[in-house]
Amino acid sequence: MSKVKNIAIAPFIGLIWFYQKFISSWTPSSCRFTPTCSHYTKEALETHGLLKGGKLAIKRIFSCHPWGRQGYDPVPPKSENF
Repeated sequence: MSKVKNIAIAPFIGLIWFYQKFISSWTPSSCRFTPTCSHYTKEALETHGLLKGGKLAIKRIFSCHPWGRQGYDPVPPKSENF
């Protein structure tokens, strides 16, 4: 990962870490997906960067409702097309 990419996503990874450590660990598990939305968001940001990873994360979070999808939903691999 490049330094600029690391610097751009670091605050968001920190917020995810805080959520996983201090909020999620104290609440009952109710996630409809595997991996959980917070793990998915972290992986999406690390794999795709702030813009595309953020877009994937928002799409995933908005699909988390009673009529939404569920089950295994991995982060799509980074395409090599430029």
